[in-house]
Amino acid sequence: MRTREEALAYGLSFPDTYQEAPFHDDNWQLVRVKSNKKAFLWTYERDGYINLNVKVDPQWRELWRNTYTSVVPGWHQNKEHWNTIILDGSIPRDEICRMIAESYDLVVDSPTQRIYQALRRIPCGKVATYGQVAEMAGNKKMCRAVGNALHKNPDPQRNPCFRVVNAKGELAGAFAFGGANEQERLLRADGVEVVQGRVDLAKYGMTPEEVRERISCACESTVL
Repeated sequence: MRTREEALAYGLSFPDTYQEAPFHDDNWQLVRVKSNKKAFLWTYERDGYINLNVKVDPQWRELWRNTYTSVVPGWHQNKEHWNTIILDGSIPRDEICRMIAESYDLVVDSPTQRIYQALRRIPCGKVATYGQVAEMAGNKKMCRAVGNALHKNPDPQRNPCFRVVNAKGELAGAFAFGGANEQERLLRADGVEVVQGRVDLAKYGMTPEEVRERISCACESTVL
């Protein structure tokens, strides 16, 4: 991906989006979400290259910056929560698309997207209950919605639904995650011990303090 047109076309491929030039300057072209008017993709030319500003989860911020020299702290934006992608040809297109998609997920306002964002806050080597995921997603009462979102998960690699167990630490049925024992296999690879279809929540479960910390981080990431 090297051009503004490619970036804008990809941004506009997401549901409920529109393009805007809010500063009466054609150099600044943004893509926003209609439902909340929030921008998730800023495009502009600077120093001879098209730049993209995208929102980033703070836990992934440094990974992107350390992996690609052309990903830098957000120019003219909150550098804790935004990255700038310089389209100089050094970053694979799939990776640019992934960063734009993550930015969209962070600003779109829907229960399902909030659930997927909550899944990404479950640390490696830990599990969370349906209730804890619902709490991190903003509503303790939507446990059933959590279950529905897990079964419809469009991107299991980004949204690690295998880290979710019920209130007793029990794994999902064999129909989930692609076959019998698949959740157990994924958890074991993650460093979580499974005994007779159950995880010891006292040892591997997220604590209330960890849940509150993740909620706090999510609130901070809503800052533009």
